[in-house]
Amino acid sequence: MLSQTTDPDVSAPFLQCGSRRLDLSTPRIMGVLNVTPDSFSDGGALRASRGDAAGFSVSLDKALRRAESMVADGAAIIDVGGESTRPGAAPVSEQQELDRVVPVIEALARRLDVIVSVDTSNPAVIRESARVGAGLVNDVRALRREGALSAAAATAMGVCLMHMQGEPGTMQQAPDYDNLLADVQAFLQQRATACEASGIARARICLDPGFGFGKTLAHNYTLLRDMQQLLGTGLPLLAGLSRKSMIGAVVERQVADRLPGSLAAAVLAVMHGASIVRVHDVAATADALKVVQAVNNAS
Repeated sequence: MLSQTTDPDVSAPFLQCGSRRLDLSTPRIMGVLNVTPDSFSDGGALRASRGDAAGFSVSLDKALRRAESMVADGAAIIDVGGESTRPGAAPVSEQQELDRVVPVIEALARRLDVIVSVDTSNPAVIRESARVGAGLVNDVRALRREGALSAAAATAMGVCLMHMQGEPGTMQQAPDYDNLLADVQAFLQQRATACEASGIARARICLDPGFGFGKTLAHNYTLLRDMQQLLGTGLPLLAGLSRKSMIGAVVERQVADRLPGSLAAAVLAVMHGASIVRVHDVAATADALKVVQAVNNAS
């Protein structure tokens, strides 16, 4: 699944993440590790007994145990995020984000055989995360924040570029598109081109259509249904649908009770072109994807 070489095997699809190559010949799972107090699903779950200036700090032991469990369950990537991007989430300072994510990334990179991803838009966090062993930048702003693109290009990390209309605080205020799929694809292609122009090889780039980020319920389900159209970019796709409000709106269940809907969404995403799914429930998702693979491999 993972190798420690930068010499690409062009016979199989892959994503280069620093010194590690993620084989994408089968669907891969990114496990969510939020080191935040306010993420929509699991904010505060890894809280330490004493807080930082914002009243929150991370328990490194809890974070490691959670990551170890996800790796054992089948995660190929652990995505560490220190700032919630849910609608209306409060911003955090650069130092708070660094304090939350860097020690966790360093510990994971040292102890686990897994790609560690940092969910950030902050150039300083990108640089420090790379220094301590992160292999992937997962950025909801697609490296558009000032200095983010050059920071990522100066590392060997892979990048995941996500489509978002607007900013997290306002993105759900009447999002509108001329042509949803065409607009999303054009944005992602433009950002990929900008990355390549900055020296980031195509083998280091994957794309995320951004479910729930500046999209109505109808937009989200149209995007899921027609996601294979985005494969025209020639780059691998990541889909993050786990426990989101687009699922809650359909199944009419609270966040903690959205596992069945999340599994259905993950299966559909893979069947419609996703190479990576970002999820909270790794073990259950791994089982669901094994069934998808059994169907794909049936003779």
